[in-house]
Amino acid sequence: MTAALVSGREDWRRRAAFFAFFGALGWSFGGSMSYMRVLAYTHTDSLPDVLYGFLCTFVIGFLWGAMGGAGTALPAVLDRDRLTEFLPPLIAIFSAWAAWDYIVRPFVLPPWVEAGGTLNLDWYGSDWIGASLALLAMLVFLAFQRRVSPASSLILHMIAGWWAGFLGLVVVLGLRMTPPRGDNWAGCLGMTVALFVYLLRKRLFPVAVAALLAAVFAGFGFSSGLVIRSAGTATGISTNWHSILEQSYGFIQGIGIAVAMGYLSARAAPVNEEPLTRPWAERFSVAFVLVALTWLNISKNMNAVWLPNKVVPERMYGLPAIWWFHFAYLALAAVVMALMARHRRAPISAMPATELGKGQVLFLVFLWWIVIGNLSRYLPFHPQRMVTEGVILLNACIATVLALSLPREKESVAQLAAPDYARYLKRIAWVGLAVWILTTAVDSGLILPLFDAPFQGARFRFGPQALEGR
Repeated sequence: MTAALVSGREDWRRRAAFFAFFGALGWSFGGSMSYMRVLAYTHTDSLPDVLYGFLCTFVIGFLWGAMGGAGTALPAVLDRDRLTEFLPPLIAIFSAWAAWDYIVRPFVLPPWVEAGGTLNLDWYGSDWIGASLALLAMLVFLAFQRRVSPASSLILHMIAGWWAGFLGLVVVLGLRMTPPRGDNWAGCLGMTVALFVYLLRKRLFPVAVAALLAAVFAGFGFSSGLVIRSAGTATGISTNWHSILEQSYGFIQGIGIAVAMGYLSARAAPVNEEPLTRPWAERFSVAFVLVALTWLNISKNMNAVWLPNKVVPERMYGLPAIWWFHFAYLALAAVVMALMARHRRAPISAMPATELGKGQVLFLVFLWWIVIGNLSRYLPFHPQRMVTEGVILLNACIATVLALSLPREKESVAQLAAPDYARYLKRIAWVGLAVWILTTAVDSGLILPLFDAPFQGARFRFGPQALEGR
């Protein structure tokens, strides 16, 4: 959304809701990869383990950034029809996932069908069920649609890539990055390869450039954040160093997105909004970001923190507390949907008339909704959380000022001639390879002298102390 607001491009600002929706999807995939064990390898006095830890950390960050960068760039490049045609198949996939999580798993499957039970659904800690449901949903969707659209093709590419990466690398070759932790990294690697194959085949070079730039920055950012985390841990100072890693990674990755989208803002062709296909697409995107995405994240607070810390009682008026939470969110959802419907019939005075103003409202409402929801997770509040929630709150204050003060209503961007994207991609790839090698070497050289013995939480991947399989 920030890229849309500060770009100076009216066509991008008009798509703030799409930037939010597709950006959320793109960045969500990286969260499925396990990385705590990889970080722990760098807390040892073993050169092979430290090198391996930084190599893999860069790879995880790279994959995270590649899919996030592609999701961010799609609304900046595709015309309306090609962009919104993603929504129907995605809704089918979301429906399949929701049915599994909230109907089939809790109410249909017998109790012994669970991890560690008589029938174990765990397969190398991967999201194979989600990938299977996505494939099934797509097959059902295509049976009704009777054609494979470009959007459906990309989704099928990524599903096939996930299975190829997981089956080929983990099941067949037995390559496990962080045993015994999950191996979604292999599926994400397959998805990323499939993503670039599709983008190059369809000549979506601007999206590929943004994805590759974001990936290189993300790999560097994750490794650099790990250096800060490991160095801080070695000092013995007690604070939330892991959060400092995450926020450092986010900051550096943010620079990568700024570079990628700034590059495209002056070179990507104007996006076409005609014909106005799927007029409900903006409202769906807003509802997904403000209601579905926040509910999915904040609802986890109940069982993870609020009930264990007795922030709320387990039952109120005979009903579980989580039910009251869901009722409250249904009320919020009804408000959001009703206001959007009312605004479509007759504009609401509180809603700005300009595309910039609408984008700023969406940005600020979502920003503070999720910041406050995250803050509520850590109640009662511990002073150590100041480096986490305190810094996040400060960042949100700064972002609020910047989002309202930097963009100007009357702005224009001098459009440059489209570059040779294919040549630029090759350059980024070679630079990224060099950054991967140099970052691993430099980071390992910086960290290795700090641990003359394994530090607390250290794990070994190689040698007699390896904990593989435990």
